[in-house]
Formats: sequence, C-alpha cells, structure tokens
Amino acid sequence: MSGLDIFAWIVLIVLVASSAFVVIFMAMLPGIIAKRRGHPWAEAVTVGGWVTLFFGFVFWPIVLIWAYVDMPTKPRQPSAETEATR
Repeated sequence: MSGLDIFAWIVLIVLVASSAFVVIFMAMLPGIIAKRRGHPWAEAVTVGGWVTLFFGFVFWPIVLIWAYVDMPTKPRQPSAETEATR
C-alpha cells in the first residue's frame, strides 16, 4: 500500500465522519432550538427533526420553522376597560 492509498483512506474516513456529524447535527438542531426557546411542544419538534432523516430532510425546514413558532398557551381575556367601553 503506497502513501497515496493511505492518504486517500484517511480523506475518505474524514469525509464520511464529517458528513455523519452534519446530518446528526441538522436532525438535532430544531429540538435544541425549541428547548432553548421554551417551546410548548419541544419534544414533538425534537422527534420531528429526527423523523425528517427518513424523508431526506424534505420536511426539515417545516420542523425548523415550527421550532421558532410559539403558540399562545391560553387565549387572552378581555380586560375590564374593554368591557366598560362596550
């Protein structure tokens, strides 16, 4: 085995490892963002990030947007001032 063959194997191993790292990081990213922002459905966003692996990251942008969108936990109650003006 020559020196170029060893170098080629090292490059191949580094490329495969870095590609795996990027894929795993992208799958984890929506869940990390949702947990940091205190999203009410952070666990569902995390699962959605991992499920997108099976779909080739087609739905990944939707899950990432979902990580940033917070739904209100309860509807706003009308204040006493708005009731008096009616």
